[in-house]
Amino acid sequence: MKKVFFFILCLFLISSCKVGRYIFYNFADIHDYKKFPKRDLTASATPFVFYPKTNQKIPQHLSYNNKKYQIDTFLAKNNTLALLIIRNDTLLYEKYFQGKDEKLIVPSFSMAKSFTSALIGCAIQDGLIQSVEEPVSTYIPELKKHGFDKVKIKYLLQMTSGLKFSENYFNPFGKVASFYYGLRLRKQVTRLKLAYEPGTKFEYKSGNTELLGLVLERALKGKTITQYLQEKIWTPCQMEFDASWSIDQKNNGLEKTFCCINARARDFAKFGKLYLNKGTFNGKQLIPASWVEESTKPDTTQGAKPYYKYQWWLDKKGNYMAQGFLGQYIVVLPQKNMVIVKLSKNEAGIDWLSFFKTFANAL
Repeated sequence: MKKVFFFILCLFLISSCKVGRYIFYNFADIHDYKKFPKRDLTASATPFVFYPKTNQKIPQHLSYNNKKYQIDTFLAKNNTLALLIIRNDTLLYEKYFQGKDEKLIVPSFSMAKSFTSALIGCAIQDGLIQSVEEPVSTYIPELKKHGFDKVKIKYLLQMTSGLKFSENYFNPFGKVASFYYGLRLRKQVTRLKLAYEPGTKFEYKSGNTELLGLVLERALKGKTITQYLQEKIWTPCQMEFDASWSIDQKNNGLEKTFCCINARARDFAKFGKLYLNKGTFNGKQLIPASWVEESTKPDTTQGAKPYYKYQWWLDKKGNYMAQGFLGQYIVVLPQKNMVIVKLSKNEAGIDWLSFFKTFANAL
């Protein structure tokens, strides 16, 4: 009888309580795309395929932190699942580890933030959103009573909204756990509050991106965010594989726009290619070039930091990247005309951007 009671209790916790789901699933991992409901993305009928490498000589060893490593061994020992390096649409390096291959699906985690930003740019171009200067309360009037008439869409993009939100992934009672494991994202978003004056300070908080998601959903007026991604990016970028976007609940769910696009390395690389080419893909302008430029140009006004802009991480050399939990990366190196994608099981404590640049310089 005790076993039956315990089993029923477990089912209740898993289905009805975010803390129960947090405990049961035992922290986020790369298999989370199997755990959550989702909306599907469909591969192109005529997929774009990167050229295979020709006679480009790839170094076998690389110096990192004043030590010389055999590259494949270093990657394998540091929890790498996939690494792609692309230049001029040619796959210079494509390796999979731990028995994986090109069909490996990995959740994007926070790399999805950059996709969300791209869709905001598309929505502005389509006239669905008027400007980044619009207040969030234009689309989510429920938040006006919480002071969000002072929060511009721009502030959400730049993480300067003043949002009260705990970005602690180890706390099952925190906001991130509520958003990641919770079932009622729309309700949670409309209860958000401010901690300080908007437009005065940068603080990386995933709640900003989920707010962007609800703004986008309201602007789309009936079309889902996944459908919009399919229409604006997935189909015209000729993605090779089916994919999905995790949602909070099966019936009428909302996309977790701060995370959770579940896809393969080659298709993540095509998103990098889209930005490398200033919003064009095979001659078609999918995202306004001005949006790509603005999204990746450093800014220090209104509390912004020079290393983050419109849901992309920037460096001082003009490079930028989408970065996700557990070591997921889409890196764009414009001066080298390169895109690098890394999918990982764990971050492994490595300065991967430094490693990527070193590897790129050796090619």
